[in-house]
Amino acid sequence: MNDWHKSTYSNTGGNCVEVREHATGADVRDTQNRDAGHLTVPRAEWTALLAGVRSVA
Repeated sequence: MNDWHKSTYSNTGGNCVEVREHATGADVRDTQNRDAGHLTVPRAEWTALLAGVRSVA
C-alpha cells in the first residue's frame, strides 16, 4: 500500500487531509487527527471526485 501524502496545494496551517491511494480506491484522513482513523473511498467514487475537482480548478 502507498504512503500517506498531502496535496502540494495544502497550506502550512495543517488544515488539510492526507490520502493513501491503493488498487481498490483511496483512504482519506484528517492531518490534525490522524489517530481518529480514516475514510475508505471506492475507486469509482475517488476517480469521480478527482475529475470533479479538476474540472473546477
